[in-house]
Amino acid sequence: MFASKEGQPVPQVTFHTRQDDQWVDVTTNELFANKTVVVFSLPGAFTPTCSSSHLPRYNELASVFADNGVDDILCVSVNDTFVMNAWKADQEAENITFIPDGNGEFTNGMGMLVEKDDLGFGARSWRYSMLVKNGIVEKMFVENEEPGDPFKVSDADTMLNYIAPEQKLQESITVFSKPGCPFCVKAKQNLIDKGLQYEEIILGKDATTVSLRAITGRSTVPQVFIGGKHIGGSEELEVFLG
Repeated sequence: MFASKEGQPVPQVTFHTRQDDQWVDVTTNELFANKTVVVFSLPGAFTPTCSSSHLPRYNELASVFADNGVDDILCVSVNDTFVMNAWKADQEAENITFIPDGNGEFTNGMGMLVEKDDLGFGARSWRYSMLVKNGIVEKMFVENEEPGDPFKVSDADTMLNYIAPEQKLQESITVFSKPGCPFCVKAKQNLIDKGLQYEEIILGKDATTVSLRAITGRSTVPQVFIGGKHIGGSEELEVFLG
């Protein structure tokens, strides 16, 4: 059973990071002192749940966390800085600060270091999240000890609900577009004017016309989805938004 660290200070650790081809040491104090920080820790960079769900949702909701008083969101993993930097670039997660706990010192200090020799991983972090204020852990969400890789309580939505239970979230918006398309520009500007955030999937880079046709039944862009519902092109979006 993992013991809660609520009410206790985070471990004092120096992280060895690589920034702009230079070694830069970052201390726990620099990361947490006089700040409100959300931390989520996971078994490994590039692993399925971490890449498909855990990290992307925190990155997506970063601005909402900021609006509710969070100064930074840290992703901690027992990986070296080169792996963490590559993962950040791959995920385009610019709203998250990636912390390489390569030696597992921070994770061990949190009492969350586990052996995953059966997967060939060695020592890794158990999956958890926490809210830290001025270096003191206020709240922890630790996944239950059960087989596999449970992911039920350390997610971004659970943490946000703790911090701001009255917060109403914008529905997720996706825009399929392609470079040089004036109607795509119009649709995106319409969303921006309404203060709505969106994810853009660019044909030729992130997807193909075949994918677009399979998903929407159409081959023209833009194609907009809001909350899982297919809205259509720029004119249909304009009508939908009123």
